[in-house]
Amino acid sequence: MELQWHIVRLQLKETFSISYGQYDYRDALIIQLTHAGQTGYGECTALGYYGIDLNHFEQLLLQHQKAISNFGMHSPQEFYTLLTQWQLPNFLKSAFDCAYWDVMGKLEKRSFLDWNALSTERIPHSSWTISVADAPTQIAKMQASPWPTFKVKCHGFDREQLTQLLATDFPFALDTNASWTPDECLQWTQMSGRHRVRYVEQPMSTGFVNYQHLSKKDGVLWMADEDAQSETDLSLLANHYPAVNVKVMKCGGLTPALAMIKAAKAMHFKVMIGCMTESTIGISAGAVLAPLCDYADLDGSNLIANDIATGTSINAGVIELSTEPGLGIRRK
Repeated sequence: MELQWHIVRLQLKETFSISYGQYDYRDALIIQLTHAGQTGYGECTALGYYGIDLNHFEQLLLQHQKAISNFGMHSPQEFYTLLTQWQLPNFLKSAFDCAYWDVMGKLEKRSFLDWNALSTERIPHSSWTISVADAPTQIAKMQASPWPTFKVKCHGFDREQLTQLLATDFPFALDTNASWTPDECLQWTQMSGRHRVRYVEQPMSTGFVNYQHLSKKDGVLWMADEDAQSETDLSLLANHYPAVNVKVMKCGGLTPALAMIKAAKAMHFKVMIGCMTESTIGISAGAVLAPLCDYADLDGSNLIANDIATGTSINAGVIELSTEPGLGIRRK
């Protein structure tokens, strides 16, 4: 098996603003695993607030390149065991894991959906992300969009702004990116109209010291993002967060993401399949898990001006899963 990689700069269609800052591009590491004429693709992006350093990842790739080449073709689970033994960072592990599922599926002429017996009868629509801005600007963006549902970013607790948003007819969720305080979360539970908001994602900074103030009895669908890194977090979150956002890149690949979703559903969490700012390579990986989820937030590649691949597409919120083997990813 041949390992190749390169770093690409994904330019955004417009400046994207969240509570962590503003950005116009994301750098992404693309991994290619090739065997017998078939190539699988995986992706991870550089995120400052996750401490991701792609240059460090390249050093790890050089360190393990020979072992990858000698590994051969086995089951994706066996490959993931190898990645775990190396104790790779989750973002890099995810790119490897997704690339392996993709190439194995192409070699076996089986899609990930078929391999894991996933039904596509029910697939949630994806939300469209509205970045941080004043309420009139955010409302105008929702009015101009053909997408059926939205995830509105906010930076801090602004009661006037929230009241304006609640006065609209648009179906939306709120993502504070950890910018509220415990007292502001309490204020939210008392606001009129809050019930029409689908969920409130990662309201406070990570850690039990903060989310201990949240309760499943608050009448709010609090959704853990950064607080929900892996399956092992679920038992600690259970009394506080009714929902979790599972991101393939965050939890280390399709293999652990699939296990985490199944465990979360068994524990009666609502589950969203989410994404970072990713090309169609990353989005095609996450989208295959959408049939298992209650919500989807997979608009990452739609935010990019120079997408580098084809595969699963998200059109006005409709997730159109690729029917090709593997993850159905092709480089442009």
